[in-house]
Amino acid sequence: MATTSVRQKRGKKKTAKKSGSKPTNPALYARVKAETKRKFDVYPSAYANAYLVKTYKKRGGGYA
Repeated sequence: MATTSVRQKRGKKKTAKKSGSKPTNPALYARVKAETKRKFDVYPSAYANAYLVKTYKKRGGGYA
């Protein structure tokens, strides 16, 4: 009966979960994120996140 459990498990393969990019300067990222939240009425949003990344990189931040 062990073969039935093996057959059931073949249906889907698990993919490795990708970890998101992490900021190299967390303090700067936190400051820029706080400014972004004050600037935009809706956070998170595509525009707010784009502004966050652009401003963070402009101030010297990066992602690992």
